[in-house]
Amino acid sequence: MSVPAKCKISVLKEPRKMEVVEVDLPAVGDDEIIVKVEGCGICGTDVHEYKGDPFGICPVQLGHEGTGEVVALGKNVTTDFTGKPLKVGDKIVTGLKSCGTCDTCKFHPEIMELCNNGEIFGLLPGEKHYLNGWFGEYMKVNAGGVVFNVSDMDRDLRILIEPAAVIVHAVEQAKQIFNFQFNSYVLVQGCGPIGLLLLNMVRCLGVRNIIACDTDVNRLEFAKKLGARYTVNGLDADATEQVKKITGGEGAEMVFQCTGSPKAATKAWSYVRRGGSFCELGFFVNNGDTSYNPHIDMCNKQVKAIGSWTYQAKDWVQSFDFLKESQERGFPITDLITHKYTLDQMNEAMEMNISMKGLKIAFVA
Repeated sequence: MSVPAKCKISVLKEPRKMEVVEVDLPAVGDDEIIVKVEGCGICGTDVHEYKGDPFGICPVQLGHEGTGEVVALGKNVTTDFTGKPLKVGDKIVTGLKSCGTCDTCKFHPEIMELCNNGEIFGLLPGEKHYLNGWFGEYMKVNAGGVVFNVSDMDRDLRILIEPAAVIVHAVEQAKQIFNFQFNSYVLVQGCGPIGLLLLNMVRCLGVRNIIACDTDVNRLEFAKKLGARYTVNGLDADATEQVKKITGGEGAEMVFQCTGSPKAATKAWSYVRRGGSFCELGFFVNNGDTSYNPHIDMCNKQVKAIGSWTYQAKDWVQSFDFLKESQERGFPITDLITHKYTLDQMNEAMEMNISMKGLKIAFVA
């Protein structure tokens, strides 16, 4: 398969300024992969970086929810991360690469997601990492990059793999403190792409009493299509009482906080019943402090709480099967992708994401 000498990529040069630039596309190294990009979702992390460069990585080629077709394969690359054969023409996604040398990697591989020096394509700073993000015509997977062969999935489903891995990890975290049952009352606060994927996964696990909580009526309606039995508008003054009424006066047994809003995170504690559980996965960037009452929200209720951060490789593998299961059950999972933009429309795509008028916004080639 022919590979061009040059290609175009979208670079965030400074906050709220993405530019399409042309770069040289080098010959593939022995341990590298060249991918023709087919599409990439826009993550909330991308948007935070776009708005103000909080990570200090500009200029940067963003995009980590991407997928595409292998067009050149180094001679030493024969399989994906799981050992599945890999060849030119296969469709792949890329995962988190841990450093392998820090204390976490060496002594606590079971929590590899907490490696302080891990790398994720699309969040690597500077011009030296141009072609290491998915917002472009082509991207290069460096030596040691974590890739998965997902050729049996269509493009839009593949675009959802990375956020699906986030919610698989959150559910696995929650299982440490909560036993999901068919009749469990599980509340998901925040029905953006992450929250909607999460409630759909919980529904695929067999849980029937799922409560979707958001302030947007359109998102609440879509939550019903993905498996929510009940909806609560978080703006309602009696939202907590609505949750109690739904749950027989007790409150939800398990609450997932997915908003990234400090105000909403404060409110989420009121939805948990005594003896209930709480999982926080909404704050992947620092959006400020929230508050809770240690007596009312934690001690008196004897609440069990756990946090969730990114994912491990095994979570990606589970995400493949979750997305396939959702699709096979007839859930409109790929309808989460509401807007698609081309490479030269990335500023518009980011602004659409900020407006919150859609759900998952994506770049497609």
